[in-house]
Amino acid sequence: MMCALMAAGCGTSAPASAPGLRRVVGTDLIGARGATPSDQRKIDRTAVGLCSGGVWTSQECAKHGQEVE
Repeated sequence: MMCALMAAGCGTSAPASAPGLRRVVGTDLIGARGATPSDQRKIDRTAVGLCSGGVWTSQECAKHGQEVE
């Protein structure tokens, strides 16, 4: 799923650099399954990087953390 998110956020061109993308996205998501509070924190930290790096729009960032009905 992360690959799909990155492709949607970055378009069809490659990122300027892998280290730059790594700084934006981080490595917290590796191994997280969303099953524990610790996993959720990892997901949240990744979302913060995507929002602050401008990969997601402000509207998309506002949706993070909202409960799904």
